[in-house]
Amino acid sequence: MTTTGSPVSGAAVGFGVLGPVECRDGAGLPVRLGGPRHREVVARLLVARRRVVPVDRLVADLWEEPPPGATGAVRTFVAEVRRALEPGRRPRTPSRLLATEGLGYVLRPAPGAVDAWHFEAEVARAAGLAPADAAPVLDAALATCRGPAYADFPGARWAHAERARLAELRLHAVERRADALIRSGAPREAVWDLDAHVAEHPWREDGWHLLATALLRSGRQGDALGVLRRARRVLADQLGADPGPGLARLEREVLRQADHPDEAAPATGDEVWSSAAAAYEGSVPARS
Repeated sequence: MTTTGSPVSGAAVGFGVLGPVECRDGAGLPVRLGGPRHREVVARLLVARRRVVPVDRLVADLWEEPPPGATGAVRTFVAEVRRALEPGRRPRTPSRLLATEGLGYVLRPAPGAVDAWHFEAEVARAAGLAPADAAPVLDAALATCRGPAYADFPGARWAHAERARLAELRLHAVERRADALIRSGAPREAVWDLDAHVAEHPWREDGWHLLATALLRSGRQGDALGVLRRARRVLADQLGADPGPGLARLEREVLRQADHPDEAAPATGDEVWSSAAAAYEGSVPARS
């Protein structure tokens, strides 16, 4: 088995799972882990988040019907991955990165060495920042997403829950970034991404709410009303549901401003934005 790049130490190795599974050394050069089964072993251990995965669990997760010798094959995969990750480790010296514990294996990357873990930490950090500071943090975090999590194992049962959780977190981050841009006085910057967001995920009322609010705050009252009416049609056609109270309230406010344009300017309507922000924040579940 060969590697590319310079020798890697356990502390320097980085793993990417927000897209196809990949590994890089301390210089940012790719580390060749081997074939699909080797990468799947690494991915399965990363999903465990530094917890031990028994060998029999790995066998069951890698094969629907394990072939004869599957346990030995897993041990071979692990040994070859170890050599790729720690090429300078002396023979018979225990690995600190991919360790054997009891009847299983555990992968222990540094806390910030897995892109998904870093992504989660940055989204959580942005929640405690002022909007103007949160937007660039979320921008950088979203830029690490190369595609669906564990993209090269779309049918793997072991990845299903984690893929769904990370997909939801990414959508949450897109909406939080838009929220931060609107709050910090840059609603126009949020419009394009939000328009793409609702086109791809039309069932997310938060996305529609934020897009209409961004348009309203940009002085595009007619476009905001058009978005709200489009949301009503889409929700009815795809979910058989009426808009939630937040969208309905915002639509009434836009119509009220259209009837009484002197009462509140769309670009600075504090009442509208307070309503939009409160409805959005109340709809986002608290993270544990």
